[in-house]
Amino acid sequence: MADSSATPFHLFGVRHHGPGCARSLLRALEELQPDCLLVEGPPDGEEMLALMLAEDLVPPVALLVYNPDDAREAAFYPFAAFSPEWNALRFALERQIPTRFIDLPAAYQFALERPAEEEDGKATETTEATPEADDEAGDEAMPPDSGEDPGPSGDPLDWLGRAAGYGDGEAWWNHMVEERGDSLELFAAIREAMSSVRSEAPPRVRTASAERREALREAHMRKCLRQAQKEGFQRIAVVCGAWHVPPLAEMPPAKADNELLKGLAKIKVAATWVPWSYHNLSFSSGYGAGVASPGWYEHLWQSTGDDRAIGWLARAARLFRADGLDCSSAHIIEAVRLAEALAALRERPQPGLDELDEALRTVVCMGDDAPMQLIRRQMIVGDRLGRTPETAPAVPLQRDLAQQQKSLRLKAEATQKTLDLDLRQANDLARSHLLHRLNLLDIGWGALNKAGRSAKGSFHELWTLQWEPKLVIAVINASRWGNSVRQAACGRAIDRAQTAGSLPELSELVNQVLLADLEEAIAPVSLALENLAAVASDVQQLMAAVPPLANVARYGNVRQTDASMVEHLLNSLVPRAAIGLPGACSTLDDEAAQTMREHIVTLHQALRLLARPNLQEVWQQALNRLAQLGSCHGLICGLASRLLFDEQLASTEQTTQCMSQALSVGNDPAPAAAWLEGFLNQSGMVLLHDPQLWAMVDDWLSNLSEDGFTRELPLLRRAFSAFSMPERRQLGERAARPAAGSATPGPVEADWDATRAEEVLPMLRLLLGVET
Repeated sequence: MADSSATPFHLFGVRHHGPGCARSLLRALEELQPDCLLVEGPPDGEEMLALMLAEDLVPPVALLVYNPDDAREAAFYPFAAFSPEWNALRFALERQIPTRFIDLPAAYQFALERPAEEEDGKATETTEATPEADDEAGDEAMPPDSGEDPGPSGDPLDWLGRAAGYGDGEAWWNHMVEERGDSLELFAAIREAMSSVRSEAPPRVRTASAERREALREAHMRKCLRQAQKEGFQRIAVVCGAWHVPPLAEMPPAKADNELLKGLAKIKVAATWVPWSYHNLSFSSGYGAGVASPGWYEHLWQSTGDDRAIGWLARAARLFRADGLDCSSAHIIEAVRLAEALAALRERPQPGLDELDEALRTVVCMGDDAPMQLIRRQMIVGDRLGRTPETAPAVPLQRDLAQQQKSLRLKAEATQKTLDLDLRQANDLARSHLLHRLNLLDIGWGALNKAGRSAKGSFHELWTLQWEPKLVIAVINASRWGNSVRQAACGRAIDRAQTAGSLPELSELVNQVLLADLEEAIAPVSLALENLAAVASDVQQLMAAVPPLANVARYGNVRQTDASMVEHLLNSLVPRAAIGLPGACSTLDDEAAQTMREHIVTLHQALRLLARPNLQEVWQQALNRLAQLGSCHGLICGLASRLLFDEQLASTEQTTQCMSQALSVGNDPAPAAAWLEGFLNQSGMVLLHDPQLWAMVDDWLSNLSEDGFTRELPLLRRAFSAFSMPERRQLGERAARPAAGSATPGPVEADWDATRAEEVLPMLRLLLGVET
């Protein structure tokens, strides 16, 4: 704590999300009984402080400050139950102590980032900050493009940690502060340590914009301090990032700070509370701040005695048993003893997370790291998701989404879960519509799995759901399209239809609109598709546009949607693609032929599922033209022959004759190998079950010259490598068997001396006990 005789306020330097800091801070505030509390945070969000005492505001939560006109400009300021700032704010609000945020307002910070991004030529990105997001472990974590290197691993406390023999500043702070928190002199020690780091640590490599941003923030904090002094408060408590304590303790003249802050650009911002998760508090989440072990910090916060090791290991035992791993009471007893012994050897008052991890890995997991991943995921990080009150400000779209989540019983959870929807059920069908509408709005709450063990038919959908706090930004962004999920999805779909530049994109959009059950958007999107299809001449685009439409026409009735609107589009696109296909395949190189092969296979499968005789007849005529030798690239010609053979549109005799012509010895081996690759089409079953085709391929390979075989070997290996392992094994076994009709080998004459062999017979009879 700062000396009140030297400064008229009390400085409490903390590290964000620290239970030890939070306990010491609460004891210090109880002793001080301040008449004003200043907390490092965005003044733009002060109006949200009134909600902190609401019962349904359950941490972890984040204060979101954003630009209403462009929600990509946003900053998160997360709080956990063990965050020092959260506890200090609640302490002051419960006692009706005047409370203020003193950081540089986000309205200024967003404006500051704009010219820097334009100068660097970078697109605007969401700024994800925290009350100590820029002060992780007391450090100044700058925006992603600042190029700053605060310490050995981006943490200024790394210098102190390494000097004390720790691997990094995180471990040092954890053991010295968070796992102890037993001294009111903590804050004086933090001030001394930060002063040493700022004055003696190697200079950091920083951009000019990063230097200016830090100077502006600290100048604004000092300005707020002077304002509180001017208003006559006598016991001012200042809670800030430990990194900022030295410049706040030494107050320069006010004129210098006022000149620095003069003339700053400002933009309009809004603020609200949003749920946060422990996953997003951890370093692994990709956010610029947090702690590596929020679940462990929660355990420290809730543990009041010396039994934290026993409680932690008991929770681990329950988790192991629930996952089917052996963990007895004896395991836990021995693990506690080992953890305490390790703590004593390392001169620590109690076992910390490192000691408990080592004890679990040694005693329970027998040195195996794999089960410890479960401990890290479920306990060290955790899956807790916060909750915000309904009275918190929110855009209408966000409220509509929350209402639908409640009515459809779709709970937003931080953990990933699988949802199997039966579209024959009304509630499941409504859930599907909601998830498809959210995907149209780029709100990626759910991902549709293409296949799975529960996907039992066309009336099933398998989704993977996981709610992430950053999706709130996507909801705010999507609110410009409408005030409800349905209205916004319609507006977004119509806008995409007007700006789409390709047929596949539009046909997929038609599919999405029908899956989302957006009747209002069907007509505008279909009209855009018809207009573009009328002038499109690219055969590949025409082909790529058919499968999504075929999917709609085939499964529309299952989803209780009218799919007749796409029938006339298919009746137009398929004949045009079939007529133009032979010409488009006439002059293809090897790479273009591979691309065309994929389009042909995809379209063929779509038309098979669709089962429309008129469309299949047109397509079969196109395949017949492609199957004629010399009409196009060998790969496409062979593929067409295979598709006709599979559909029983070409007999075995006709296919054998076609293969015989393609693989004739007089032909160049390169086109022949390409034809064979197209005919096999990544499946060897046709060779396994048709002796005539097998014999044709076998004869062609046998008659290749040594040079020709060497030249075509890479093509053959590529063709056969696409087969599955069982197919390759069966092909090898068949090749090892003698060919049908080959002469049976005669008896092999013995080449030994019978007279000498008879000489050993008496001895053998004696040994075997055989009578003569």
